[in-house]
Amino acid sequence: MTTATLTSKGQITIPADVRNELKVDAGDRVEFVQIAPGRYEFVAATREVTELKGMFGKPPKAVSIEAMNAAIAQRGAAAR
Repeated sequence: MTTATLTSKGQITIPADVRNELKVDAGDRVEFVQIAPGRYEFVAATREVTELKGMFGKPPKAVSIEAMNAAIAQRGAAAR
């Protein structure tokens, strides 16, 4: 298990083997994602948004902008 020590300023140094595994370097962003109460996952936020293309496949049915706006308006009116 790899460990790190928290400084008085709330900072930690990410061990080199963890940085290498996550492929993060100085200036890269990371996220702390809560996976359970009191438990977080440390995730590299280095992916480009273009890498997400095709992740979910093609939608079964195309929806027009007008239909989306109508659905949003309908749900907004129902929430009042």
